[in-house]
This record gives sequence, structure tokens and C-alpha cells, in this order.
Amino acid sequence: MDEPDQPARTCAWCGRQETDPVRTLTWTMAVERGRTRSFCDTCSREHLRSMEGKLDSEHW
Repeated sequence: MDEPDQPARTCAWCGRQETDPVRTLTWTMAVERGRTRSFCDTCSREHLRSMEGKLDSEHW
């Protein structure tokens, strides 16, 4: 039995898309102004300090 297609997760910073749920396990998520945003592993590593400081992504 085929599994249904997974919707692509899109990085809110760089726009990278990923449909494999295993690969998105390394992505981070944040809630900014009531909206849930996803960030790919590359952007997550690059902006880790800002994320830890709880800065909205518009300030990165």
C-alpha cells in the first residue's frame, strides 16, 4: 500500500523545501507572532544564537 504524499516543509528563511519527514527531523520550528515557522538545518545552525536569544527571524 502506498503512503500518501507528504506536503513539502519550506524553510522560512531560505525557501528550501523538503518532503522527506526523516530529513526534516533536524529542522527547527519557532512561533513568531502566533505563526509557526520552520527553518532548515543549515539556516538553524547559521542563526542558532539569534534563535536562542528568541529574536524574531526578521532581526537575523
